[in-house]
Amino acid sequence: MEVAEQTPAQQPANPLERSLTLNIPVADVEKDAEKRLKRIAPTVKMPGFRPGKVPMRLVKQMYGNEMWTEAVSEAIERTFNEAVAREGLRVAGGFRIEPAESADAAILAFTARFEVYPEVEPADLSGRTVERPRLEITEAEIDKTLERLRKQRTTYHEVDRPAQEGDRVTVSYTARKDGEVVENGQVENFPFVIGAGALLEDIEKAPIGMRAGETKTFEVTFPEGEDNKFAGQTLQFELTVHRVEEPELPAVDADFARALGIEDGDVQKLRDEIRASLERELKQRIDNEVKKQVFDLLLSAHDFAVPSALVETEAEQLVERMRRDLSMRGFDAGKLELSPQLFEEEARRRVKLGLVIGELVKRHELQAKPEQVRALVEEVAAEYEHPEVMVNWYYSDPERLVSVEAVAIENNVVQWVLEQVQVVDKPVEFDEFMTQRPA
Repeated sequence: MEVAEQTPAQQPANPLERSLTLNIPVADVEKDAEKRLKRIAPTVKMPGFRPGKVPMRLVKQMYGNEMWTEAVSEAIERTFNEAVAREGLRVAGGFRIEPAESADAAILAFTARFEVYPEVEPADLSGRTVERPRLEITEAEIDKTLERLRKQRTTYHEVDRPAQEGDRVTVSYTARKDGEVVENGQVENFPFVIGAGALLEDIEKAPIGMRAGETKTFEVTFPEGEDNKFAGQTLQFELTVHRVEEPELPAVDADFARALGIEDGDVQKLRDEIRASLERELKQRIDNEVKKQVFDLLLSAHDFAVPSALVETEAEQLVERMRRDLSMRGFDAGKLELSPQLFEEEARRRVKLGLVIGELVKRHELQAKPEQVRALVEEVAAEYEHPEVMVNWYYSDPERLVSVEAVAIENNVVQWVLEQVQVVDKPVEFDEFMTQRPA
């Protein structure tokens, strides 16, 4: 089919929006539709006729409109692709088709509306600053980690004394309002640690000073504004303590070290393992914090329009990712109303950052190298019992390496940016840095 003539691309107010008028000869469409009818004719079945012997007139009555529609669709697709290629347009997303006026009855006219990729001109980053967190792992940090490990292995034994902060108590309680037991207001033999924050503070601290077998009544006013049907209301509680247990932390000795994987029970080896683990975690957190600053810098340094079609697609993907995450956590994601509009801001950020990174990679040859991908795969595999199995798993399917390659590219971009900007060490407190939400 001959390529129909297109009008020049029009540029409306939106800097990324374009439109093309596609002129398609009716004769070309008719010829293509006729070919399609002839192609399917041998397979058409109709009562009274042998297979493949249905007259073309009847085949056309049955399938003529369908074949015409297919021929028009293919002509539009082909003509559009040839037009944008000729004009050097990079289409972002798909395109919309609208019928257009045609002064010639022998021509089908359509208007194609679409967006193009923006021209991204990398910004001058000299003079910009990135702060790299600087902190040390001291013996005190190792001691704190050991203490947390001890608390994770706390055992409890029953004692005959009043309950105090840190004890584990087993209680039953009834909650009433105006003398009536409220819905789900009876709890039997519920164990909790006083001060752990599992219950409302007034309820959690009620057993303090009580012995096993004692009962007390008290009132609790639920805070206003909480997501609780009793918010702002006062309930009467009757609580009975059944058991009081005192915590006992394990000693940091050979048995403790062996329980944590040190076969010979050497406590110093345990401390060395803790230091190595903290160093790995610290490096990852510092790298993530620096990467976040670099990405924020790239976003703020570049100002250009982002194709809405790409933003919409990214937002839909974020919705699907959220649904999968919720399903894996046991939620019925199908009942949740997750609109792509909720993710539009994050989607726009991701698309814009991807366009900037793509331009930097192209201009400065920052593509992922095979050895970089291999190193990242081995780093992930090292966390497993049989690293070689994980390495083989990644390399057995090239699609599994896509996400690893993306990380390698990001790392290359971050390193390139750090070479353009001023990197300043920023002293930070270990606890503050390690407990903040990961970047």
